[in-house]
Amino acid sequence: MEKDASLKDIAQLFLKLGVIGFGGPAAHIAMMQKEVVEKRKWLTEQHFLDLIGATHLIPGPNSTEMAIHIGHEKGGWKGLIVAGLCFILPAVFITGFFAYLYKQYGQLPEVQPFIYGIKPAIIAIIIGAIFPLAKKSLKSTLLILIGIGVLVGSLLGINEIYLMFGAGFLALILAYFKNKKPHALTSFFPITLLQISNAAVLSATNTNLFWIFLKIGAILYGSGYVLFAFLDTELVATGLLTKQQLIDAIAVGQFTPGPVFSSVTFIGYQINGFSGAIVSTIAIFLSSFVFVALLNPIVRKMRNSKLLSVFLDAVNVASVALIVAVCFEMGKDTITDWRTILIAFLSIATVFSFKKINNAFIVLGGSVLGYLLTVL
Repeated sequence: MEKDASLKDIAQLFLKLGVIGFGGPAAHIAMMQKEVVEKRKWLTEQHFLDLIGATHLIPGPNSTEMAIHIGHEKGGWKGLIVAGLCFILPAVFITGFFAYLYKQYGQLPEVQPFIYGIKPAIIAIIIGAIFPLAKKSLKSTLLILIGIGVLVGSLLGINEIYLMFGAGFLALILAYFKNKKPHALTSFFPITLLQISNAAVLSATNTNLFWIFLKIGAILYGSGYVLFAFLDTELVATGLLTKQQLIDAIAVGQFTPGPVFSSVTFIGYQINGFSGAIVSTIAIFLSSFVFVALLNPIVRKMRNSKLLSVFLDAVNVASVALIVAVCFEMGKDTITDWRTILIAFLSIATVFSFKKINNAFIVLGGSVLGYLLTVL
């Protein structure tokens, strides 16, 4: 049974997540799972999984779109806007502050000792959330095999969108031939055509900041980290931004909470000051609100369709596998010595031993421990 939530409840939750949401999309989704499914009981595990799958089917920042989905589920159109803004704005304000300092002094503050400990703690949070999601999504031998295939494919560097739609269509085709119900297949195609047509219409390059970031937000699949490859092509190659500014924007995206896409606020400020930051921020996130508003009502219909629920189940498994792959890659880059191993071990033990503990304490504990172990 899913509990109700007021707009005030939605705002408070996503403001909190926007402030403590370190670690990128996988970590944000893990935090949402704990808050929305385990703690507040706003969504069932299955419903939450379906929304994760839906976010992977559309372009844009996954964790931001997940916040918008949850807001829409609990508060309709008002909830959609409130959840999205409350999750995005803390990161935008923090990033904007760093952008101002950078513009004034030409360098970023030294925060590496704190980030050193946050990253292993974030991995523990992801593992703690992905465990129940994996148990819920792996419903059959076929789904287990699909999950393993997507995980291997992701680790080998195959594009996320190919893996997502490939998993869904494979399950759909197998179910189609098993059930022999041609009419059940047709209701899916408008969804995929919607993605393709939107990407095609918005793919034209424009030198104006708004159109550059609107285009990127409308066609970018994958995590926020893929964003920087687009920015290099669109801004550095055209001379609007220096390579060093892009590198520093990436750094800001890494050590500030909230969506990685808030790095665009930093970039917009460097190019055209305060107005550039506002225009760039609105443009990069606008498509996410539109896509979620269009897709959210379809998710329940897909779950209620016997054949399309098969597609959704496969996409859910693929989503979980992609998060596991992200966690694995983060671990390779982060857990590199005895200090990070210790922080990760203590964080994982805390997550599984004290299931009601707030993720903010895990992040704070990792940060302080990282700082102390680095200084000592």
